[in-house]
Amino acid sequence: MPQVDVIAYFADDLTRVYQLLQWLPVLERLHEHHPVGIVTREPATASVVEQRTGLPVYLAPSFPELVECYEQLDAKVVVYCNNSMFNFQSLLHGRMLHAHINHGESDKHSMVSNNAKAYDRVFVAGEAAVQRHRAGLMEFDDARLVRIGRPQLDLRPSPLLQPSPRRTVLYAPTWEGDAEYNDYTSVDVFGPAIVEAVLAVPEVRLVYKPHPKVTTSTTPAIRDNHLAILRRIDEAAQADPDAGHVSIAQGDILAVFPGCDAMITDVSSVGLDWLYLQTDKPILITDRHHDSERLRQEVPVSRCADVVDADNLADLTDLLRARLEHDEHRIARLAMRHHYFDDIGVGDSTTRFLEAVDELVTLRDRLIGEPSADAQVVPA
Repeated sequence: MPQVDVIAYFADDLTRVYQLLQWLPVLERLHEHHPVGIVTREPATASVVEQRTGLPVYLAPSFPELVECYEQLDAKVVVYCNNSMFNFQSLLHGRMLHAHINHGESDKHSMVSNNAKAYDRVFVAGEAAVQRHRAGLMEFDDARLVRIGRPQLDLRPSPLLQPSPRRTVLYAPTWEGDAEYNDYTSVDVFGPAIVEAVLAVPEVRLVYKPHPKVTTSTTPAIRDNHLAILRRIDEAAQADPDAGHVSIAQGDILAVFPGCDAMITDVSSVGLDWLYLQTDKPILITDRHHDSERLRQEVPVSRCADVVDADNLADLTDLLRARLEHDEHRIARLAMRHHYFDDIGVGDSTTRFLEAVDELVTLRDRLIGEPSADAQVVPA
């Protein structure tokens, strides 16, 4: 087994593998400077990851196998893209530095938890995430936070949408979360009504791209409304084939953005990715909890967006028409982008990520008295 400098650890099953897959191109860049190996715990997950990357993938289902794998790899840094409960088996290894890199930047409650205290470093996007940790955690050393931006947003995947003369509205809802406090989805409360409202806008193409876990949800209201949305889009596409109405279940949502003129989404990383990449285009954010003040305080991006809730859902068609003609929040979004992502430009996030990992590799070697190879970080 070859030695690697960096392990990307992922313990979960296929329902969450999207969290790791989005990091693969960035890890491949890192591999050019520090050898990277991916350690998985589930055979099916390992198989999917092996199909998506040329990086070495190791399977260690049991804890003894994980210990043996780590001993053979002799890595220096471990990175984690989620907070799986099985991360703690990896964190037991004391001769590596551990960094949490997450799988997106959002204002969901799950973005901040005491799990952050388990890692030597927590990579975050920018000032908003720093404030989120300071406000949400007690006795947390925010010196562990490292601002790197969002490296995935440096990628430019091939567009998934065909060009259209119509204005395109993207509806991209999130999933229901694993607990009520972290439930931000609009699918069960507004989903079909949002679709009808978009379809009623003249000369508009509707694109539906739900979170991957919406498509596999067993929650009755989510499942039923998702299927209802798919049926309605099929009906609309058959009634007007030239419109181009479409639902997209697979693929990178970042590859959908370039063909869209406005987006309706929930509180999630998708909204902030749009803010970064499509700053000059309107965004509408749903509020299932019908608490505008809470949304304003906890979700700063809502201050430069139109909020869709139970009170104004019936007026959504008119609101969309107005925003597509006159985007009154555009200047406010420019300032909000800085709040979430600092002054990062295209390519800067990848460079920051590579430099941050390089610093950890060097620090680890110094802490255990091993010389570190001089690693040159090439700007993205």
